[in-house]
Amino acid sequence: MSSQPKQSARRAAEAPTTPGPRPARITAAAALTGVEGLALAALGAYMLVMGLTGAPDSPQQAEMGGLTVLALAVLPLVAARGLWLLRRWSRGPSLITQIVALPIAWTLIKGGGALIAAGAALAAAAVVVLALLVNPTATVALGIGPRETP
Repeated sequence: MSSQPKQSARRAAEAPTTPGPRPARITAAAALTGVEGLALAALGAYMLVMGLTGAPDSPQQAEMGGLTVLALAVLPLVAARGLWLLRRWSRGPSLITQIVALPIAWTLIKGGGALIAAGAALAAAAVVVLALLVNPTATVALGIGPRETP
């Protein structure tokens, strides 16, 4: 089989089972997941720049931390794009991102000061995205449903 029919078959397999416009729930989940990814990327870039130009206790540790956070930002960004395009695989990475965000939000809230607001915003976004993605409207739009038995 040539590569063209393989790509067409793969695209057909990734397409949602119900054609139509993207539900508002999926749009909102994609947007919030994307914002989380962008926030992580900004934090990673800041950490990397401060590690290179600032005076951290350990420049190597600061730079590695920045690179790690930048790498972690890829997951929610890819998941957001997948949700936007109604790809069924994107629900899992987005759910994982939200589940991981909850303990991080708790840690931020316990930090006090301005971190309380950041932690509350992160927790609220994570809970909202979780609720949006487990909604039946979202699962149907993404082509996720009960498996048919032969």
